[in-house]
Amino acid sequence: MSMVKNVSRAVSQLLHGSGCGCGVSIVPVRRIGVSPRQVASDAGFHSVTFAESDHPRVLITGGLGQLGVGLAKLLRKRFGKNNVILSDIRKPADHVFYSGPFIYADILDYKNLREIVVNNRITWLFHYSALLSAVGEANVPLARAVNITGLHNVLDIAAEHNLRLFVPSTIGAFGPTSPRNPTPDLCIQRPRTIYGVSKVHAELMGEYYHYRYGLDFRCLRYPGIISADSQPGGGTTDYAVQIFHDAIKTGKFQCNLKPDTRLPMMYIDDCLKATLEVMEAPTEALSMRTYNISAMSFTPEELAQEVQKHVPELQVTYNVDKVRQAIADSWPMNFDDRNARRDWGWKHDYDLPELVSTMFSFLGSDSRIAQAN
Repeated sequence: MSMVKNVSRAVSQLLHGSGCGCGVSIVPVRRIGVSPRQVASDAGFHSVTFAESDHPRVLITGGLGQLGVGLAKLLRKRFGKNNVILSDIRKPADHVFYSGPFIYADILDYKNLREIVVNNRITWLFHYSALLSAVGEANVPLARAVNITGLHNVLDIAAEHNLRLFVPSTIGAFGPTSPRNPTPDLCIQRPRTIYGVSKVHAELMGEYYHYRYGLDFRCLRYPGIISADSQPGGGTTDYAVQIFHDAIKTGKFQCNLKPDTRLPMMYIDDCLKATLEVMEAPTEALSMRTYNISAMSFTPEELAQEVQKHVPELQVTYNVDKVRQAIADSWPMNFDDRNARRDWGWKHDYDLPELVSTMFSFLGSDSRIAQAN
C-alpha cells in the first residue's frame, strides 16, 4: 500500500505541477482494490450514436419489479433478444429466466456492477432498482442505501463507460408545497418521503453529471403505473392495481386511500413506450433532462365506478392508511407534460375506460369475469 500511495503522490505532483503551466483537473472517484481510478474532468463523455445496422447493448437493473420485465420484452423485440440483459438480486420465474439473458446484479456491489458493464459491452443502462414510497418509509436505512448509494454507483459507472443512462423519477418527487393541479416540470419539489427525496437527488445528480461530465442522462417522472403483469409492490398508487385482482378473486376491495384522492395514472404500455421514445430521442431535441409524462388522472371512486361496469357486484370499502394518505395528499393531482409532447412527440394511447377494459382482458379468464360478461 505504501508503494501505491507513493506512486499516487508522484502522479498527482506530476499532473498538478507548474512545469508546463497547464495542470489537468482530476475528479476523484472510488478505488477498486489498490488501484486508484481517476476520471479527467474533460474526458469528453458523450451520447452513444448507433448506426442503423447496430443496436445498443442494454442492462436493466432491478429488472424483476413492475416495469423491468415488460421493458425487457419491448426492447428485445426492438433490438434483439441477446442485446437486452435483465438483472436483479432475486431469483426469476421460469418464464422470465428463459425469455432472454438474466444475471444477478447487486447495485450496492460496485465492482460486480462494473464488471457486468465491461464484460457485456453495455451501452444503455436502465436503472430501476429502488424501494418504493410506503416500503421505503418502513425501512429508511435500506431505502437510503438502495435509492441513493446504488444510484451513485450507477452514475459513476455510466460516466466512466460512456453509457446512455435512464433513471425513472416519480410523482413522489414533489411535496406539499408543490403546485398540485397541474404540476409543471420545473417548480418547488420538497418531498417528505425518503423515496421522494432520493428521486429528487437522482434528478439533480443526473443533471449535474450531464453538465459536468457530458453523461447522457435521461429521466421521466412516472405517474402511478397500472399493469396486469405484476402484483402490487408497496407503492401508494398500488390500490389501482389491487382493485382488479380483488374484483376477480373475491368481488370485494378495500381501498387504503380516501375515495376523492386524485392522482395521475398511466397504463404500463404507455409508460414503456414513453421510456423507449425518450431514450431514442435525438440529444438536440431534449430541452431538459427530466420530463413529466401523463395520461390520465382519477380518484379511487372514479376507478371503482369504471371497474363496476365490468364487475357490477364488486363491493368497495375504504379503510384509510394514514401514512399512504399523507403521502398521496402531498403528490400532484395532475401532471403538466407539455414539454415532453413538444420536444419528443410524447402522446399517450390509453384513457381510463380503455385501461380498465385492457386490464380485464388480461385478467378476465377468471369465472367471475366470465359471469359478469
